[in-house]
Amino acid sequence: MRWELSAEQADFRAVLADWLSGTCPPETLRGWLDAGDHASFEERFVGEGWFGVGSPEDLGGEGGGLVELALAAEELGRRAAPSAAWLGSMLALPALAGMPEAAKALLADGVTTVLASPAGVVPTAGTGVTGDGSRLGGTVGTVLAADRAHRLVVPVGGARPSLQLVEVDQPGVRIRARALTDRSRSVADVELDGAHGTAIPLVGPEVLEVAALRAAVLVAADALGVMEQMLDTTVEYTLQRKQFGVPIGSFQAVKHAAAEMLVKVESARSIVYLAAASVGAGHPDAPLHAAAAKAQVCGAASAAADAALTLHGAIGYTWEHDLQIFYKRAKLDAELFGSPAAWNDRLADRLALIPGA
Repeated sequence: MRWELSAEQADFRAVLADWLSGTCPPETLRGWLDAGDHASFEERFVGEGWFGVGSPEDLGGEGGGLVELALAAEELGRRAAPSAAWLGSMLALPALAGMPEAAKALLADGVTTVLASPAGVVPTAGTGVTGDGSRLGGTVGTVLAADRAHRLVVPVGGARPSLQLVEVDQPGVRIRARALTDRSRSVADVELDGAHGTAIPLVGPEVLEVAALRAAVLVAADALGVMEQMLDTTVEYTLQRKQFGVPIGSFQAVKHAAAEMLVKVESARSIVYLAAASVGAGHPDAPLHAAAAKAQVCGAASAAADAALTLHGAIGYTWEHDLQIFYKRAKLDAELFGSPAAWNDRLADRLALIPGA
């Protein structure tokens, strides 16, 4: 099955792709990554109106839904843009539905608000933080974009946590940045010791489940964009690189490897868009679709990264070639908010795999 975008969605993707090609070309991206500077891109992304795309208009967003967010994530991945703060905010946004002013500040001014959930696990339960709004304590490790955040949405408690909105710029909050091999994203450990928070009215007990499904879809969309870029780069290289006087792209083994990458890209595109539409509409099978997207697309992107590296040969291993940027991003996407194995387990838990069970 091939998922078809509407004309408006296709136009949006094309316009964003054009903007990113001018804003985030490879030489500019390398400058940001070498300097550890994500702010330059983030400020332009907010200032030129992209931050609110896919978010409700009544909260100050530009309208649209999760499909539009997935399209944005795809194009951001294709350019390896420093988008951790945007992704972290889009995961925190549903939790702020009960605090419209905080949600409006997030969308209008790009006041980065991230979900304080470990980036290596599915964000569906508490984080080990304890206390009430007057005094919070605990540590949450490897939080996506916590080093970029102005505010944190902190789950407090165990299996049915409450949520607290915590301002980062206060005593009792310590952010310890951690280095990633993928320099286009960032994570940090969050330490709370007597920090003050404001209770967030829960829109429903499933608010963290919604965040988990959004995480699965948007990370899968990012992986799709990364995979598309690696395919384009690999095909271009195999048509230029020659052995025995002919392009290596004319060799059957190379053709087969590139064709397998293309099949992965095309199937991933339909999986991601379907999952985005399903989760956005609250379809009963949305948890299955999101889990399939995260497990299958991120796994495929990781495998495609290995194939791209093989087809590039020795040059693919060098720092000077851009492939290393996308290779590392694909590998992080595979683990971000749960590995393919973890999401396959979630998928299996929801399916009646044993007759009569």
